[in-house]
Amino acid sequence: MTDGQESTVPKVTAEDLVDAASRAARSLAAADDRDWEQPAGDLDWSCRRTLDHIPDALLLYATHLSRQSTVRLPFLRNGNDQATPEELLETLVSAATILAGVARSAGPDVRAFHPAGMADPAGFLAMGCDEVLIHTHDIASGIGIAFEPPAPLCRRILARLFPWAPADADPWKALLWANGRLGLTGHERLAPDWYWHCAPLSEWDGTVKKRHQPPAW
Repeated sequence: MTDGQESTVPKVTAEDLVDAASRAARSLAAADDRDWEQPAGDLDWSCRRTLDHIPDALLLYATHLSRQSTVRLPFLRNGNDQATPEELLETLVSAATILAGVARSAGPDVRAFHPAGMADPAGFLAMGCDEVLIHTHDIASGIGIAFEPPAPLCRRILARLFPWAPADADPWKALLWANGRLGLTGHERLAPDWYWHCAPLSEWDGTVKKRHQPPAW
């Protein structure tokens, strides 16, 4: 994809990330009486552990972006097994707000390390949204509630992180497919080696990106 083509792709914004986190928190807060030790969808983690992970990822993104790091940095936060789901939902929104603020203050040409590539602020925001929405889906599946984010946001995340995703599918289902959560008509469920394209889209080589080793985060 050329720079000119990339400029026409709708961007994931800092406001999108805060909105995604707020939607997730509102949806999950309604289920605070459920069994949070149930597995989160197909994950090995419980619903509570999965919720605990989301702010870890968001703050790690903020750490790398704020320092413009070219190497992997230690976790700023790595879980809190004493926190209640209610407290973790507040932490989720706080972490999203921090990453959004860091991204707003970073120039568009800033780059920072992620195992999937040297991401720009838009890439970190898109990955942050993806972490929030997909893991909220995992948790919602485990505790037995419905969750579906807005289609326009799903389209923006798909365009930024998964430019190879089918454009004719329902955006939310396509985002779940791209994250290996389900199969689509004509598209088998992806293996666990699915990955993001978090570097600028002008650097995408036109192929489906896959990881070559387990996640390092």
